[in-house]
Amino acid sequence: MARGAGMSKMAALCRDCLATKIDDGGERRCTSCGSPRTVAHPELHALTIAHLDCDAFYASVEKRDNPALRDRPVIVGGGRRGVVAACCYIARMYGVRSAMPMFKALALCPDATVIRPDMAKYTAAGRTVRVLMLETTPLVEPVSIDEAFLDLSGTQSLHAISAAATLARLARRVEDELGITLSIGLSHNKFLAKLASDLDKPRGFSVIGRAETADFLAHRHVRSIWGVGPALERRLAQDGITRIRHLRDVDVRTLSARYGAMGRRLALLAWGEDDRKVETDAPTKSISAETTFDRDTNDVRELAQKLWPLCETVSRRLKASALAAGGATLKLKTADFRIRTRHRRLVQPTQSTETLYAAALALLKEEALGTAFRLIGMGADDLSAAGDGAPDLFDPERARDRRIERAIDEVRAKHGQGAIIKGRAL
Repeated sequence: MARGAGMSKMAALCRDCLATKIDDGGERRCTSCGSPRTVAHPELHALTIAHLDCDAFYASVEKRDNPALRDRPVIVGGGRRGVVAACCYIARMYGVRSAMPMFKALALCPDATVIRPDMAKYTAAGRTVRVLMLETTPLVEPVSIDEAFLDLSGTQSLHAISAAATLARLARRVEDELGITLSIGLSHNKFLAKLASDLDKPRGFSVIGRAETADFLAHRHVRSIWGVGPALERRLAQDGITRIRHLRDVDVRTLSARYGAMGRRLALLAWGEDDRKVETDAPTKSISAETTFDRDTNDVRELAQKLWPLCETVSRRLKASALAAGGATLKLKTADFRIRTRHRRLVQPTQSTETLYAAALALLKEEALGTAFRLIGMGADDLSAAGDGAPDLFDPERARDRRIERAIDEVRAKHGQGAIIKGRAL
């Protein structure tokens, strides 16, 4: 983003050769290499908070590994009853979007190449991108496998170029060395950097400066605010708040009384105020797993059978991360794609499959009252560092279950996950 007068009054940068002299004519090309991939903004070299987001990451990795797919629409996801995990920009031109049911995506784009997700491959690519980020600055806060916040304060002396130029060089390295592209949002805080990275995808580089923040936000929809989901969007609309500027007409006390802690956050973000730091080791908030059925079912026994391996997966991930869960969440998606989530606090933090399953099963029995479901998911939250927990002096059955599970884990670690299968999974 760049507001105001012409290019001559703006700092400029060529994203290909990093030159800072740009022809201010209609084409705005670099005077050194002739590239049209330039960015200009009055505050370009003064901003240091960035959000980097790989473009259509899963699909880009698949196209990188199979050049024959380069000019074809690609959808990464499950079978016809699954959902779209990711899609390339060609598929998006047909209206395909992430999280869309697969049958709808294929109706919109019947010629798409559908590829089953390969999470190991995507994770490896994501880790390599992360390494390049960390070579740029130690202040990297991962948001997901393919995006992160970066704080480049103080890196100008290290790299002998501005933060903006350092980011352009990083994007070029990712593209040259890994064969995927990313988009950059640069601003003075995380909220605005995240907004900026979505403005010019793919291969984008957008800037939101301090001087333009209030004007930039005023006419944007409230759903642009990170954390405003469909439910909160509806509540705000009922109060006559649909644009960010509407939030400015309501005092912070009223917003806090109406929306709690989120109300105060909304009041600050409406003016572009965000004091969150880039946290290099932000804690994991939840661990989950889910599965979509081949056919809808309202059979409680069948649902419970599908639930058990999900609890095993969540338990395994908790143990791998040395975390314990203080809460369990059940997720169900009905045949008409409505999502239900139910939560239960646990007596004490746990990694136990049996404990997680017992909590989720109790929630399932409360919900499975004849409704047909197409998906079931299990989540662990309220995470803390794992310990031995309270001794099971008065619950010998729990202590026995823990010993059995530990023995099963040891066998599976040596011989694979399929070495021992409990009856519930059959």
